[in-house]
This record gives sequence, structure tokens and C-alpha cells, in this order.
Amino acid sequence: MTILIIEDDERILQFVRRGLEAEGYLIETAATGKLGLQLATHTEYDLLLLDLMLPDISGQDICRRLRQQGITTPILMLTAMDTLEDKVTGLHIGADDYLAKPFSFDELIARIQALLRRSQGYKEQPIELQVSDLTLNRETREVHRAGQLIKLTPKEHALLEYFMNAPGRVFSRSKILDQVWGYNTDPLTNVVEVHIRNLRKKVDDGFPALLIKTVRGFGYKLEVTQSSSLKKQG
Repeated sequence: MTILIIEDDERILQFVRRGLEAEGYLIETAATGKLGLQLATHTEYDLLLLDLMLPDISGQDICRRLRQQGITTPILMLTAMDTLEDKVTGLHIGADDYLAKPFSFDELIARIQALLRRSQGYKEQPIELQVSDLTLNRETREVHRAGQLIKLTPKEHALLEYFMNAPGRVFSRSKILDQVWGYNTDPLTNVVEVHIRNLRKKVDDGFPALLIKTVRGFGYKLEVTQSSSLKKQG
């Protein structure tokens, strides 16, 4: 499940992003209404968390424009404006729910889960991810390839899970830094390259098919083979 957070308050943005990533969601972020609208228009998300008070385009305008374009992605408004009139206005322009700041993370999760359950095509987060002969179990934290147990460090595990949540999708170095390490691009660090190299040694060395691929000039991806699948166990 991929969620786009459009929020200009960096403290709230990072608090929500880290919490949702810990729950197993893929998170993308935008700190301005313009960027958020662009992402929401051109990328398919399972849910949008949309701040009402943005510095350039208001959350209401973003919601209205998305609905006018026929985009039906569930939208949860986040705002300090919690009067009944504000809530009614937000719902009338197409928001699916409204959560006033400050809010507890438990309440946010409950609202998100409720919206996802109601949305068309909702699927629970799979317990086991599988791509080709590579499997990752979210509950046991075990990784196997062709039945062979692969021992990973916590960060290698997080990186592999990030790839396996979207097999075939190319992730830039800066996106990996932001989503897996939780900080903005640092041109001087080679932490991504080091972990990719280590992950390749453990996941690909000794196997006939190489799954972790470099897309020159763009980033990295987990190769999708004909037998690749994403499944739920239990």
C-alpha cells in the first residue's frame, strides 16, 4: 500500500511518515501543494493524507481538482481547522474523512485502515512477499532464496523489503535515502551503494538469475521474472 502525504509542517510530516513506514506502508511525501497535486495526478496511490493549510495551493483546492479530474483515491484531510463548517466543506468537495490536529497516531492508523477497507480493491498487507524464488516474511523477518535462509542486517532487510513491495519499479538513490534511511539526499554519502553491494552478495551471488539490477542513470530495482508473484500467506 502506497500513501502520499502532502504536508508542509516538517515535524508532522516526519512523525507520520516514520510511523506509517513502521506499519509497512510505502510513503511518498510533498511539502507543497503544487508538488502534491502533480504527484497525485500522475501517480497511482492507495490513499492521500492532505493538509488543508498549505503555503501555495490549499488542500481544498487540491481535493477539488483531483475529483474534477476523476481521481477517486481516498483522501484524509489533516487540519487544525476543526469546526463543523470546515468538516462539511471538506466532505462536500470530495474528501473521504477529516482528522483534526493534534491527533494521536493510533487514531490516524484507525482512520487510514477504515478508508482502505472501504476503498475499491483494498488488500491487506501481505505477510509474505515473493519475487521469483526470493521470499520475505514480515512476521518471522526471515528471507529465503530457493529455500536457502539468507541472514540480513536490519537495514539490509528494510532495503530489500522496500524493493519487494514494488517489484520492477525503479527507485532513485535519493528516494532510497529518504524512504529507507529517513534523510534527504547527501551527495557525499555512499551508504546506498554500500548496502546495495552487500545485499547483492547475499541475495544474488551463487544464483543463476540476478534480481537486484542497476538502471544506469536512474537507480535500482528488483527484477521481475515471469514466475514472480506477490502473495499473502495465512
